[in-house]
Amino acid sequence: MFAIIPLEIEERFQQRIICMSHEEFLKPGRFVDNNHPAVIEYANENIGDAESDHDKVINLYYAIRDGIYYDPYMPISDPASYRASDAVITQRGWCVPKAALMAACCRIHGIPARPGYADVKNHLTSSRLLELLGTDVFVWHSYCDIYVNDNWVKATPAFTKALCDKFKLHPLEFDGFEDSLFHEFDQEGKKHMQYLQDRGTFADVPFEKILETCRGLYKPEYIAGASGDLYAEAGT
Repeated sequence: MFAIIPLEIEERFQQRIICMSHEEFLKPGRFVDNNHPAVIEYANENIGDAESDHDKVINLYYAIRDGIYYDPYMPISDPASYRASDAVITQRGWCVPKAALMAACCRIHGIPARPGYADVKNHLTSSRLLELLGTDVFVWHSYCDIYVNDNWVKATPAFTKALCDKFKLHPLEFDGFEDSLFHEFDQEGKKHMQYLQDRGTFADVPFEKILETCRGLYKPEYIAGASGDLYAEAGT
């Protein structure tokens, strides 16, 4: 004779299994450092009056997208250029620390999240940055994979609305249900960005792998860090 398990108990059991399987995406990392006081304060300040996980994720996304200055000229050989807490402290970062910050903030609120990466072409850029790189391929472009609404969904809080306006692009919106990954078209409907390769998701930022790839592809002067202002260079 089999016992009938009440639906409420079964749902709680299933939820516990999910939490256990996602445990590594809640823990602090070297770069997704959700145990850092600055990140904890930032995560709590930027959920606004949201109560649900969905609303918290949305508020955090827009806070990071538009509140953290996008800076592709950071020295990528420096580990600080990859760390969530450094993005909060300096209020700037390229796609990697901004996605790491998104993951860290979600984890602080008990929402599993992990940074993910892909190689892209025709990335939002300027002629000066392309010259420094020596290619129009941008490797390890970062997004954040978030477990919300019983599903993993991708968000990319890299480019601020102000920067997108300068480059005549629609900023990436995020609703918590559908993936928001890249600017496929510009404001005129022309093809803009192309994904070349998905490198997958990680529990923490794979600093050594990213740096190894960049050193093999980009010019040394870019690796060392070059001063610049992409906002001022828009359209060049």
